[in-house]
Amino acid sequence: MKESAKSRAMFALLAGLARPLMNILMAKKWEGTDKLPAGGFIAAPNHCTEIDPVVVGHMLYNMKRPPHFLAKAGLFKAPVVGALLRATNQIPVERSTAGANRSLQAAQSVVDAGGAIIIYPEGTLTRDPDLWPMKGHTGAARLAIQTGAPVVPIAHWGAQEVFPRYAKRFHIFPRKTSRILVGEPVDLSAFEGRPMDRATLTEATDVIMDAITALLATLRGEEPPAERWDPAAHKQSKHGRFMERGAASAASAAGPDAPGGAPKDETDPGQDGPK
Repeated sequence: MKESAKSRAMFALLAGLARPLMNILMAKKWEGTDKLPAGGFIAAPNHCTEIDPVVVGHMLYNMKRPPHFLAKAGLFKAPVVGALLRATNQIPVERSTAGANRSLQAAQSVVDAGGAIIIYPEGTLTRDPDLWPMKGHTGAARLAIQTGAPVVPIAHWGAQEVFPRYAKRFHIFPRKTSRILVGEPVDLSAFEGRPMDRATLTEATDVIMDAITALLATLRGEEPPAERWDPAAHKQSKHGRFMERGAASAASAAGPDAPGGAPKDETDPGQDGPK
């Protein structure tokens, strides 16, 4: 999937609008960008705020790597957003097996053409109370093993101070700094030749998540939890918004406009990898 003249023009238009705004919202410190491969690759970032795609996309576009995301199919039906997604060759993801396979094929075409495909292994905003990466889905690992494309772990920190998870407004002052750290491509050679079953994909996904978490620990200067957060173990849904423990009663009393008061079944805009 090579960039058409139309998609390049649309990327340039969106960048012309988004980059000045991002520069106003926060300072930036990007490290490790020299580790981005020259050819096609899978970018695997952590996911802690709704503006993550703009933060990571900004960095990649500045590195002359137009970003392609896996986005929920429903977004492509929105009048304006859908048109922009289609014009920039973003990839719709459906929940059905057939739809997931189509998404995987489209993602592979981006990588084969030397492009950058961004997959959030967590699938949605992390449920971890301290915003550490949680248990990942297997889409990035599946695509990497099938195509041989390198998986580049990326961690970012600071944007969540500008737009906290599930926030309703930006927090501009005092000015914050968004930091991005790009890591070396993850070594998945141990999985070559193994059957593409759940055990293989889960193990490979854990390797990817370990790399992302290590980068984030460096940015934060903190030790990550000994055990990665698993939404299922905490009786949380894998997708959509959620309310932190202890917030439900307060949000109910404060009304639907209170912070954290969004309904639990509201769909989150985070991207899911094909499974």
